[in-house]
Amino acid sequence: MTAPIQVSHPGPDNDRPPPVRPALGAAAWKETVHLLGNLPLALVGFVYTVTMVATAGGLSVTAIGLPLLAIGLLGSRQLGRLERARARVLLGVRVEEPTPLPGPRRAGGFFPWLWAGVKDPVAWRTVLYELVRLPWGVLTFTVALVGLLVLWPVLPYVVRWLSNVDRLMVRGLLSPSDELERRIAELESDRGVVVDTAAADMRRIERDLHDGAQARLVALAMGLGLAKEKLLEDPDAAAAMVDEAHGEVKLALQELRDLARGIHPAVLTDRGLDAALSSVASRCVVPVKVAVDLEERPAAAIEGIAYFTVSELLQNVSKHAGARGASVEVWRSSGTASGRLLIRVSDDGRGGADVTGGSGLAGLAERLRAVDGVFVVDSPAGEGTVVTAELPWRGRG
Repeated sequence: MTAPIQVSHPGPDNDRPPPVRPALGAAAWKETVHLLGNLPLALVGFVYTVTMVATAGGLSVTAIGLPLLAIGLLGSRQLGRLERARARVLLGVRVEEPTPLPGPRRAGGFFPWLWAGVKDPVAWRTVLYELVRLPWGVLTFTVALVGLLVLWPVLPYVVRWLSNVDRLMVRGLLSPSDELERRIAELESDRGVVVDTAAADMRRIERDLHDGAQARLVALAMGLGLAKEKLLEDPDAAAAMVDEAHGEVKLALQELRDLARGIHPAVLTDRGLDAALSSVASRCVVPVKVAVDLEERPAAAIEGIAYFTVSELLQNVSKHAGARGASVEVWRSSGTASGRLLIRVSDDGRGGADVTGGSGLAGLAERLRAVDGVFVVDSPAGEGTVVTAELPWRGRG
């Protein structure tokens, strides 16, 4: 028995045409617009570049030739910025912006600035980019326009191939010079952080000496002077004053020990991180478990940074965390050739610690970044805080 054949009758739904679908997707349209815009922008860039180089070259025998060339190369940098922005919007190419050239004051004067501008590799690569772009712009404009009018079924494949060449040119000629340039910029920024931190530490030490031990020693000297005057007239009063001065000496010595501990504790120099961090943990208001797993001691500078990082984090636990306990773990990872020194300080307090907003955590993060370190804070509200710090490992020479 055969199944009945169903015949569909025309109706409103059957008469409706299929939905309209675009022949080109959004990415293909963006690439097409980019290729069509190559020619006008290439013309502008080519004319500017040729005029700038020819004029500056012709006037190079005069006093204004090199300054004009330096200014013209700065203009080339702006053309490169425009092309990077266009590639970012239309081609999806993410290219880092090159490091800005310093001004005359920051460069150390007019002539150092002039020399830096004339030999700027970023600007000269942009000049090369603008010179080769004119014939390429003519080709891409022609192919894209003809493909849009005549060969639109294969246009997505054509524009993708041409756009890939554009992507290679942008990455090759308009990227920062190399990783070294970006590294230099980072080191310049980090050097400023280190200088500011050292200056702040010097001011803190000076303030602590002036307001603490120095004032106490001045009072001690005055008390001993008064006791000396009363030694013959009133021996009992002089003895009481000497006894009071003895107490002042003890307090002054304790303040000096605390100050020395803040500069570089003797226990760290003599016995290393394990003993020094155990000493810091003993002064915390909550119980702290300390676990240091190091087969050898790192360089003194790295050891000092690790010590002060843990010290400040445990001070935060004492003052702000509201925790019942904390832990400190220090070990050396073997992920790289030389390894990294890893530090983890955790507590079971109220959480909510924020590294932003100019807090003490932000200062710690800046200090660690200045020495190629990493500083990560995980502190969900009500769930405690875990701070992970990472420092480059350098052994003792």
